[in-house]
Amino acid sequence: MRWLSVLLLCGACTAPEANDEPQPPVTTDTQVPAMRPVPPPTYQDLEPGRRLIAIGDVHGDRLAAQRALRLAGVIDANDNWSGSQDLVVQVGDQLDRGDDEREILIWFAELADQAFAAGGGFYALNGNHETMNVSLDFRYVTPAGYTDFADVPIPNDSEFDELPPEERGRTAAFRPGGPFAMMLAEQNTVIVLGRTIFVHGGVLPQHFDKGLRALNAEVQGWMRGERGKPSAVRGDESLVWSRHFSRDTGAEQCALLAESLDLAGADRMVVAHTVQSGGINSVCGEQVWRVDVGLAAHYGGSTEVLEIQDDVVRVLRAGH
Repeated sequence: MRWLSVLLLCGACTAPEANDEPQPPVTTDTQVPAMRPVPPPTYQDLEPGRRLIAIGDVHGDRLAAQRALRLAGVIDANDNWSGSQDLVVQVGDQLDRGDDEREILIWFAELADQAFAAGGGFYALNGNHETMNVSLDFRYVTPAGYTDFADVPIPNDSEFDELPPEERGRTAAFRPGGPFAMMLAEQNTVIVLGRTIFVHGGVLPQHFDKGLRALNAEVQGWMRGERGKPSAVRGDESLVWSRHFSRDTGAEQCALLAESLDLAGADRMVVAHTVQSGGINSVCGEQVWRVDVGLAAHYGGSTEVLEIQDDVVRVLRAGH
Protein backbone atom coordinates (compact mmCIF):
# COMPACT_ATOMS: atom_id res chain seq x y z
CA MET A 1 0.00 0.00 0.00
CA ARG A 2 1.29 3.44 -0.92
CA TRP A 3 0.58 4.89 2.54
CA LEU A 4 2.86 2.28 4.11
CA SER A 5 5.79 3.43 2.01
CA VAL A 6 5.13 6.97 3.22
CA LEU A 7 5.56 5.89 6.83
CA LEU A 8 9.02 4.53 5.96
CA LEU A 9 10.21 7.70 4.23
CA CYS A 10 13.76 8.89 4.73
CA GLY A 11 15.21 12.29 4.03
CA ALA A 12 16.52 11.22 0.62
CA CYS A 13 13.29 9.73 -0.63
CA THR A 14 11.95 11.11 -3.91
CA ALA A 15 8.56 12.80 -3.79
CA PRO A 16 5.84 11.58 -6.16
CA GLU A 17 4.90 13.82 -9.03
CA ALA A 18 1.54 15.54 -8.90
CA ASN A 19 -1.13 13.96 -11.05
CA ASP A 20 -3.61 16.75 -11.61
CA GLU A 21 -4.87 15.95 -15.09
CA PRO A 22 -8.40 14.60 -15.51
CA GLN A 23 -8.67 10.92 -16.37
CA PRO A 24 -11.47 9.00 -18.06
CA PRO A 25 -14.11 7.44 -15.84
CA VAL A 26 -13.70 3.80 -14.92
CA THR A 27 -16.19 1.65 -16.85
CA THR A 28 -16.39 -1.99 -17.81
CA ASP A 29 -14.67 -1.04 -21.08
CA THR A 30 -11.79 0.78 -19.39
CA GLN A 31 -8.76 -1.04 -18.04
CA VAL A 32 -8.34 -0.18 -14.36
CA PRO A 33 -4.78 0.77 -13.34
CA ALA A 34 -3.07 -1.57 -10.89
CA MET A 35 -2.82 1.19 -8.29
CA ARG A 36 -5.05 4.15 -7.62
CA PRO A 37 -3.83 7.47 -8.98
CA VAL A 38 -2.08 9.43 -6.23
CA PRO A 39 -3.03 12.20 -5.92
CA PRO A 40 -6.39 11.67 -7.60
CA PRO A 41 -7.46 13.66 -10.67
CA THR A 42 -9.02 17.01 -9.83
CA TYR A 43 -11.86 16.49 -12.36
CA GLN A 44 -13.61 13.15 -12.86
CA ASP A 45 -16.53 12.36 -15.12
CA LEU A 46 -19.28 10.13 -13.76
CA GLU A 47 -21.48 7.52 -15.37
CA PRO A 48 -25.23 7.72 -14.71
CA GLY A 49 -26.30 6.08 -11.48
CA ARG A 50 -23.06 6.57 -9.56
CA ARG A 51 -23.73 7.36 -5.92
CA LEU A 52 -21.83 10.18 -4.21
CA ILE A 53 -21.51 10.54 -0.44
CA ALA A 54 -20.16 13.61 1.36
CA ILE A 55 -19.03 13.52 4.99
CA GLY A 56 -18.07 16.58 7.02
CA ASP A 57 -15.30 17.29 9.53
CA VAL A 58 -14.31 14.31 11.72
CA HIS A 59 -11.60 16.02 13.81
CA GLY A 60 -9.67 13.07 15.18
CA ASP A 61 -12.73 11.02 16.16
CA ARG A 62 -12.63 7.59 14.57
CA LEU A 63 -15.95 6.51 16.07
CA ALA A 64 -17.67 9.54 14.52
CA ALA A 65 -16.14 8.72 11.13
CA GLN A 66 -17.17 5.10 11.55
CA ARG A 67 -20.76 6.03 12.34
CA ALA A 68 -20.97 8.29 9.29
CA LEU A 69 -19.50 5.71 6.93
CA ARG A 70 -21.81 3.01 8.26
CA LEU A 71 -24.80 5.31 7.89
CA ALA A 72 -23.75 5.72 4.27
CA GLY A 73 -23.48 1.94 3.89
CA VAL A 74 -19.92 1.96 2.56
CA ILE A 75 -18.01 0.03 5.26
CA ASP A 76 -18.63 -3.40 6.76
CA ALA A 77 -18.49 -4.62 10.35
CA ASN A 78 -14.70 -4.76 10.15
CA ASP A 79 -14.42 -1.18 8.86
CA ASN A 80 -13.39 -2.33 5.38
CA TRP A 81 -14.83 -0.88 2.18
CA SER A 82 -18.20 -2.33 1.18
CA GLY A 83 -19.44 0.51 -1.00
CA SER A 84 -18.79 -1.15 -4.36
CA GLN A 85 -18.66 1.66 -6.98
CA ASP A 86 -19.84 4.40 -4.63
CA LEU A 87 -17.72 7.54 -4.35
CA VAL A 88 -17.17 9.05 -0.90
CA VAL A 89 -15.65 12.47 -0.18
CA GLN A 90 -14.62 13.36 3.36
CA VAL A 91 -14.61 17.13 3.00
CA GLY A 92 -11.50 17.91 5.08
CA ASP A 93 -10.46 18.32 8.73
CA GLN A 94 -9.33 14.88 9.72
CA LEU A 95 -6.94 16.45 12.26
CA ASP A 96 -7.07 18.29 15.63
CA ARG A 97 -9.56 18.36 18.52
CA GLY A 98 -9.57 14.53 18.90
CA ASP A 99 -7.20 11.72 19.83
CA ASP A 100 -7.49 9.33 16.84
CA GLU A 101 -5.76 11.39 14.14
CA ARG A 102 -2.98 8.94 13.22
CA GLU A 103 -5.41 6.04 13.15
CA ILE A 104 -7.82 7.99 10.91
CA LEU A 105 -5.14 9.02 8.40
CA ILE A 106 -3.94 5.44 7.98
CA TRP A 107 -7.49 4.03 7.88
CA PHE A 108 -8.62 6.56 5.27
CA ALA A 109 -5.63 5.69 3.07
CA GLU A 110 -6.54 2.00 3.37
CA LEU A 111 -10.16 2.76 2.43
CA ALA A 112 -8.94 4.71 -0.60
CA ASP A 113 -7.02 1.66 -1.82
CA GLN A 114 -9.92 -0.71 -1.10
CA ALA A 115 -12.50 1.54 -2.77
CA PHE A 116 -10.37 1.94 -5.88
CA ALA A 117 -9.88 -1.82 -6.14
CA ALA A 118 -13.68 -2.25 -5.99
CA GLY A 119 -14.29 0.32 -8.74
CA GLY A 120 -15.37 3.07 -6.37
CA GLY A 121 -13.54 5.91 -4.69
CA PHE A 122 -12.74 7.31 -1.27
CA TYR A 123 -11.34 10.83 -1.24
CA ALA A 124 -10.28 12.63 1.93
CA LEU A 125 -9.64 16.32 1.24
CA ASN A 126 -7.27 18.70 2.97
CA GLY A 127 -9.05 21.28 5.10
CA ASN A 128 -7.74 24.16 7.14
CA HIS A 129 -6.68 21.89 10.00
CA GLU A 130 -4.51 19.79 7.71
CA THR A 131 -2.85 22.93 6.37
CA MET A 132 -2.47 24.33 9.91
CA ASN A 133 -0.56 21.25 10.97
CA VAL A 134 1.77 21.39 7.97
CA SER A 135 2.28 25.05 8.95
CA LEU A 136 3.17 23.72 12.45
CA ASP A 137 0.19 25.52 13.98
CA PHE A 138 -0.72 23.08 16.75
CA ARG A 139 -3.11 25.22 18.79
CA TYR A 140 -5.96 22.67 18.52
CA VAL A 141 -3.89 19.54 19.22
CA THR A 142 -4.91 17.41 22.21
CA PRO A 143 -2.30 15.96 24.61
CA ALA A 144 -2.82 12.55 22.97
CA GLY A 145 -2.28 14.23 19.63
CA TYR A 146 1.31 14.85 20.66
CA THR A 147 2.03 11.45 22.20
CA ASP A 148 0.53 9.66 19.18
CA PHE A 149 3.39 10.96 17.01
CA ALA A 150 6.16 10.79 19.60
CA ASP A 151 7.79 7.83 17.83
CA VAL A 152 8.34 9.71 14.56
CA PRO A 153 12.14 9.99 14.04
CA ILE A 154 13.52 13.45 14.82
CA PRO A 155 15.73 14.87 12.04
CA ASN A 156 19.24 15.99 12.87
CA ASP A 157 18.20 19.63 12.85
CA SER A 158 19.12 22.20 15.48
CA GLU A 159 15.67 23.80 15.16
CA PHE A 160 14.20 20.79 16.96
CA ASP A 161 16.36 21.51 20.01
CA GLU A 162 14.42 24.73 20.52
CA LEU A 163 11.03 22.98 20.59
CA PRO A 164 9.30 21.64 23.70
CA PRO A 165 10.09 17.89 23.82
CA GLU A 166 6.42 16.93 23.49
CA GLU A 167 6.12 18.80 20.16
CA ARG A 168 9.16 17.33 18.43
CA GLY A 169 7.57 14.13 17.11
CA ARG A 170 4.49 15.90 15.76
CA THR A 171 6.65 18.59 14.18
CA ALA A 172 8.78 15.92 12.48
CA ALA A 173 5.59 14.18 11.30
CA PHE A 174 3.80 17.17 9.79
CA ARG A 175 6.41 19.70 8.70
CA PRO A 176 6.66 19.95 4.89
CA GLY A 177 8.33 16.78 3.67
CA GLY A 178 7.64 14.94 6.93
CA PRO A 179 6.07 11.47 6.71
CA PHE A 180 2.54 12.52 7.60
CA ALA A 181 2.73 15.71 5.56
CA MET A 182 3.61 13.40 2.67
CA MET A 183 0.43 11.44 3.38
CA LEU A 184 -1.59 14.65 3.25
CA ALA A 185 0.15 15.50 -0.03
CA GLU A 186 -1.58 12.45 -1.54
CA GLN A 187 -4.93 14.19 -0.97
CA ASN A 188 -6.56 16.95 -2.98
CA THR A 189 -7.79 20.23 -1.56
CA VAL A 190 -10.62 20.42 -4.10
CA ILE A 191 -12.19 17.75 -6.29
CA VAL A 192 -14.93 17.89 -8.93
CA LEU A 193 -16.89 14.67 -9.38
CA GLY A 194 -19.32 14.90 -12.24
CA ARG A 195 -21.08 18.22 -11.76
CA THR A 196 -20.39 18.60 -8.02
CA ILE A 197 -17.47 20.52 -6.49
CA PHE A 198 -16.23 19.35 -3.09
CA VAL A 199 -14.04 21.70 -1.05
CA HIS A 200 -13.57 22.37 2.65
CA GLY A 201 -14.04 26.15 2.64
CA GLY A 202 -15.17 27.34 -0.76
CA VAL A 203 -14.15 27.85 -4.38
CA LEU A 204 -14.34 31.49 -5.44
CA PRO A 205 -14.16 32.89 -8.99
CA GLN A 206 -10.57 34.12 -8.55
CA HIS A 207 -9.43 30.56 -7.93
CA PHE A 208 -9.97 29.86 -11.62
CA ASP A 209 -7.26 32.37 -12.58
CA LYS A 210 -4.75 29.58 -11.98
CA GLY A 211 -7.23 26.71 -12.19
CA LEU A 212 -8.20 24.07 -9.67
CA ARG A 213 -5.68 21.52 -10.94
CA ALA A 214 -2.84 23.98 -10.46
CA LEU A 215 -4.05 24.91 -6.97
CA ASN A 216 -4.14 21.27 -5.92
CA ALA A 217 -0.63 20.77 -7.28
CA GLU A 218 0.67 23.85 -5.42
CA VAL A 219 -0.68 22.65 -2.08
CA GLN A 220 0.68 19.16 -2.64
CA GLY A 221 4.10 20.53 -3.61
CA TRP A 222 4.22 22.64 -0.44
CA MET A 223 3.31 19.65 1.72
CA ARG A 224 6.10 17.64 0.08
CA GLY A 225 8.56 20.42 0.96
CA GLU A 226 9.15 21.47 -2.64
CA ARG A 227 7.88 25.07 -2.46
CA GLY A 228 6.55 27.71 -0.08
CA LYS A 229 3.03 27.83 1.30
CA PRO A 230 0.64 28.83 -1.52
CA SER A 231 -2.10 31.44 -1.39
CA ALA A 232 -4.66 28.67 -2.04
CA VAL A 233 -4.55 27.84 1.68
CA ARG A 234 -3.88 31.30 3.17
CA GLY A 235 -6.48 33.85 4.19
CA ASP A 236 -10.24 34.17 4.39
CA GLU A 237 -10.69 33.85 0.62
CA SER A 238 -8.70 30.65 0.30
CA LEU A 239 -10.00 27.18 -0.54
CA VAL A 240 -9.78 26.00 3.07
CA TRP A 241 -10.66 29.14 5.08
CA SER A 242 -13.51 30.71 3.09
CA ARG A 243 -16.87 30.86 4.84
CA HIS A 244 -18.64 32.67 2.00
CA PHE A 245 -21.01 29.75 1.46
CA SER A 246 -21.20 28.27 4.97
CA ARG A 247 -22.07 31.30 7.13
CA ASP A 248 -24.03 34.52 6.58
CA THR A 249 -24.57 33.60 2.94
CA GLY A 250 -26.62 36.23 1.14
CA ALA A 251 -27.26 37.43 -2.39
CA GLU A 252 -23.69 38.64 -2.91
CA GLN A 253 -22.22 35.30 -1.91
CA CYS A 254 -24.77 33.40 -3.98
CA ALA A 255 -23.72 35.43 -7.02
CA LEU A 256 -20.08 34.43 -6.40
CA LEU A 257 -21.18 30.83 -6.07
CA ALA A 258 -23.07 30.92 -9.36
CA GLU A 259 -20.00 32.33 -11.11
CA SER A 260 -17.74 29.64 -9.65
CA LEU A 261 -20.13 26.88 -10.66
CA ASP A 262 -20.30 28.24 -14.19
CA LEU A 263 -16.50 28.38 -14.46
CA ALA A 264 -16.23 24.78 -13.23
CA GLY A 265 -19.11 23.49 -15.35
CA ALA A 266 -20.80 22.30 -12.15
CA ASP A 267 -24.30 22.36 -10.72
CA ARG A 268 -23.51 22.47 -7.00
CA MET A 269 -20.80 22.84 -4.39
CA VAL A 270 -20.41 20.87 -1.16
CA VAL A 271 -18.57 22.62 1.67
CA ALA A 272 -17.75 21.96 5.33
CA HIS A 273 -15.67 24.11 7.76
CA THR A 274 -18.57 25.72 9.64
CA VAL A 275 -20.71 23.67 12.02
CA GLN A 276 -24.39 23.81 11.03
CA SER A 277 -26.46 23.64 14.21
CA GLY A 278 -29.57 22.50 12.35
CA GLY A 279 -27.87 19.70 10.42
CA ILE A 280 -26.90 19.45 6.77
CA ASN A 281 -28.63 22.17 4.77
CA SER A 282 -28.50 24.13 1.52
CA VAL A 283 -28.74 27.75 0.42
CA CYS A 284 -28.61 29.64 -2.87
CA GLY A 285 -31.36 27.53 -4.39
CA GLU A 286 -29.66 24.25 -3.38
CA GLN A 287 -26.53 25.23 -5.26
CA VAL A 288 -24.41 24.82 -2.13
CA TRP A 289 -24.73 22.16 0.54
CA ARG A 290 -23.15 22.55 4.00
CA VAL A 291 -22.16 19.19 5.54
CA ASP A 292 -20.26 20.05 8.73
CA VAL A 293 -22.66 18.95 11.46
CA GLY A 294 -20.07 18.65 14.24
CA LEU A 295 -19.72 14.89 13.90
CA ALA A 296 -16.81 14.67 16.33
CA ALA A 297 -17.15 14.23 20.09
CA HIS A 298 -15.62 17.68 20.55
CA TYR A 299 -18.83 19.17 19.14
CA GLY A 300 -21.33 16.44 20.01
CA GLY A 301 -23.23 16.83 16.77
CA SER A 302 -25.56 14.39 15.05
CA THR A 303 -24.52 11.75 12.51
CA GLU A 304 -25.53 12.89 9.03
CA VAL A 305 -24.15 12.44 5.52
CA LEU A 306 -25.12 13.82 2.13
CA GLU A 307 -26.08 11.52 -0.76
CA ILE A 308 -26.14 12.61 -4.41
CA GLN A 309 -27.31 10.26 -7.14
CA ASP A 310 -28.44 11.26 -10.62
CA ASP A 311 -28.92 14.87 -9.45
CA VAL A 312 -31.17 13.78 -6.58
CA VAL A 313 -29.73 15.11 -3.30
CA ARG A 314 -30.73 13.55 0.03
CA VAL A 315 -29.63 13.97 3.63
CA LEU A 316 -29.15 10.68 5.45
CA ARG A 317 -29.62 10.92 9.21
CA ALA A 318 -29.00 8.34 11.91
CA GLY A 319 -32.26 6.84 13.13
CA HIS A 320 -34.20 7.80 9.98
